[in-house]
Amino acid sequence: MEISGIISAIVIGIVIGVLGRLVVPGRQRIGILWTIVVGIVAALIGSVLANAFDVADTDGVDWIEWLIQIGLAALGVTALDRSKAGRR
Repeated sequence: MEISGIISAIVIGIVIGVLGRLVVPGRQRIGILWTIVVGIVAALIGSVLANAFDVADTDGVDWIEWLIQIGLAALGVTALDRSKAGRR
């Protein structure tokens, strides 16, 4: 992955984190900073997975890659929310 890909993944990760949070039903007990961190990690991992499965290079918008990233962000938000719920 090139540096431009990493920068793109970080910027897109902010959007992915918010979308991942919107996908998860109910109220989440994590802040916006954690949402952004989860989104960035999900975007990076999702990009790697999309490249591994050869679905990242399509004409136009890479919808499959976006779905992978949003799904990973939703899983991350859920996991972080549940770990915070256990502490209270």
